[in-house]
Amino acid sequence: MSLHTLSVLVENSPGVLARVASLFSRRGFNIESLAVGPTEHEEISRMTIVVNVEENPLEQVTKQLNKLINVLKIVELDSVSSVQRELLLVKVSADTKNRPEVLEIVSLFRAKVVDVVADAVIIEATGTGEKIAALLSVLEPFGIKELVQSGLVAMARGSKSISK
Repeated sequence: MSLHTLSVLVENSPGVLARVASLFSRRGFNIESLAVGPTEHEEISRMTIVVNVEENPLEQVTKQLNKLINVLKIVELDSVSSVQRELLLVKVSADTKNRPEVLEIVSLFRAKVVDVVADAVIIEATGTGEKIAALLSVLEPFGIKELVQSGLVAMARGSKSISK
């Protein structure tokens, strides 16, 4: 099996997300990552879905997705011909002794500190899944108190738009 990233344009209406997710569920596929948000057109939303499947089952799911009334367009994006990013917010223990070292790591990863208290900092980072994983592994020895990570968002490179 391999990871596939689908950019799915759908009507911005109630229940669409549930119908799309249930289609994957009925086929027994686990969605690795799902991000949904509005597009430049108010009536259209973009779903970025990362799923771990073989080629043939993915083709079947894509065909079934296309049959859903609210689905407008599906494009599979590869990492070479698209820009793919994730967002991470992580709260790390950082007292006066280790804070300079944590701040140096933040700088090396081109992340930012978005909140500071006496014994912790909250760090915001964006990047590929590999960059996020590397940052977390370097921060782990300091003590990760809490974290939240978005699903992958992706867009095809170049001047063409898939939305219209």
